[in-house]
Amino acid sequence: MATDSGDAPQAGSASVFLSYARSDLDRTRSVIGLLESAGFDVWWDGRLEGGENYLATTETALESADCVVVLWSQTSVASSWVRDEAQRGRERGCLVPLSLDGTMAPLGFRQFQLLDISGWQGAPDAPEADRIIAAVRTKTGAPAAASVAPATQSQTPALPAARSGLALSRRTLMIGGAGLAGGAALLGVWQSGLLRGARAGDPISMVVLPFADLTGDIDKAWFSNGLSNELRSVLVRNPRLKVSAPTSSSAIAGEDEFAIGRKLGVNHILRGSVQRDSERMRVSAELVEVDGGLVRWAESYDRAVKDVFALQSEIAETVAGSLVAKIASSEEVRTSIAAQQDVGGTTNIVAYEAFLRGHALYDLSSGTETDRAALAQFDAAIAEDPDYAAAHAMRSTMLAAIANNAASDGMESRKLFAEAIAAAERSLALEQRLARGHLALGFARNNGQLKRGAAMPHYEAAERLAPGDADVLRAASSFHAYGEDQALAAKMMARVLELDPLNARAYRSAGYNALFARDYASVIKHMERGLELNPSLASAQFGIAIGRLMQGDAAGALAAAKAEQGRAYSLTASAIAAHRLGDTAAADTALAALEAEYGDSRYQRAQVHAQRGEVDEAMALLGRALNALDPGVLWAPNDPLLDPLRGEPVFADLLLRLSS
Repeated sequence: MATDSGDAPQAGSASVFLSYARSDLDRTRSVIGLLESAGFDVWWDGRLEGGENYLATTETALESADCVVVLWSQTSVASSWVRDEAQRGRERGCLVPLSLDGTMAPLGFRQFQLLDISGWQGAPDAPEADRIIAAVRTKTGAPAAASVAPATQSQTPALPAARSGLALSRRTLMIGGAGLAGGAALLGVWQSGLLRGARAGDPISMVVLPFADLTGDIDKAWFSNGLSNELRSVLVRNPRLKVSAPTSSSAIAGEDEFAIGRKLGVNHILRGSVQRDSERMRVSAELVEVDGGLVRWAESYDRAVKDVFALQSEIAETVAGSLVAKIASSEEVRTSIAAQQDVGGTTNIVAYEAFLRGHALYDLSSGTETDRAALAQFDAAIAEDPDYAAAHAMRSTMLAAIANNAASDGMESRKLFAEAIAAAERSLALEQRLARGHLALGFARNNGQLKRGAAMPHYEAAERLAPGDADVLRAASSFHAYGEDQALAAKMMARVLELDPLNARAYRSAGYNALFARDYASVIKHMERGLELNPSLASAQFGIAIGRLMQGDAAGALAAAKAEQGRAYSLTASAIAAHRLGDTAAADTALAALEAEYGDSRYQRAQVHAQRGEVDEAMALLGRALNALDPGVLWAPNDPLLDPLRGEPVFADLLLRLSS
């Protein structure tokens, strides 16, 4: 037996890798002692020495062991570490699962017969001890000792590959980072019938869930989250896949992965975990069917961090191949995988990590401070790789966001929007196929210059390049809702809600689209759904207030206005609702506060004056807003609050100026 604690199992005796949860250590020691006394060389993490590379040492032990014994318990079934190690044992066909406390194995591992040792007190002569040793001997091929009785409960073999899905490992599919180099192997899998079974008309739906960070450092979670986000951004480009967005909301807080999948209405889940140190990473990924928990494909990878780009391609291509091949010909499989080729990326790991950190800050979306911090990261990515098109596109996105928040300073806002346009143009000069670059340029042209005609081709290009990306479709739908094509906006938003049904912001966008279409019942319905998902959703109560005003319910509108957390929105709706209710003092107080606290609220004050019938005041404010390039005036063509102005020639002239 080995004496150096960090060594991998030595030759000459059957080796066992033991996977367990740290809280189960006391019970685990009894299993370790039993197996060692039976002559097995047992590796467990207690043999690691200080200063060792834990990833490399653990991986070596796991890969070289003759048998992987996993100790399931109420704690360990929730451990990504234990699941990953058990997954590798399953893939290698040497898994022996034991239950310490009667807990069932998690989904994906129930095709193996489980030895329940919850009643075992650790005695080496107990029946449970005999069964443990017999099961391990069966897997390792070690000769049985004369004193050990034959096992009365042995491991059942894994299900055939066609049923278990284990034939879909990367070793079978042979799809690597070289793109379509694995097409021949994939063709063989397709021809074998292992991936058949779905009808040609069935949707191939999936969600990429955030990968678990097992590094132990919460400040490094951006890497695991970023990896899963990048995988999703690749998979959404596959025309044969319907990839839902894994939106974080209170609706899924505390839910298990399968419940999330059912709420999203998808058939498959891609989940995984990431461990990394400064040089190496260990990524485990698993494609699972929501109905029944069947594992269609699973794999663990131990790679250098710098190889993350090839790894992303490998995982995305394998997942897409295993799904698309269920309903399509081999040629269609190859075509769909070619369509999801990454665009606008980098091969510089330092630039990539800065990009992921920036995207994590962008996702926080908690104000100007995080927007500027995200911008700094995208700038760092570009400094490392000046040709990183995606980083230029996100730089443009952040500059535009900061410009919107700086609207009260017209000169600063125009400067920032000009920089945003330059950054978006640079991204497209590097990669014309980058949907995010077109989206950024369209937004900056529309919101920063009020040039709807110049923005239109870029929104259309983004939609064409990423027809399955909910974020792209939501932005394009909102753009169309500002114009005349309400039917197109509604059609696109319906697709958004199908792909992203748990996103509060999607329902808010749907609500405002409905407002511009004068469908006030839908405004209220969508905004209320958004608030169910996120009770602090900004401007949702404002949308409800306008909807109720237009329905003639001024009291209900005032209640919604007071519930609105955005102060400027609350004051605007309160001023209008109070005026409708005949409370002139309250209406004047709210309007005065809006002007005093938000000097740049030209458009919002114009809405209030229009509703009060004060045409001259409203038009003066709208003219100033247009001259200042205030993006609020983008509402003017379809804003019901400005309906009292629509018969005025001066208002028609303003709309003509806006459309030019």
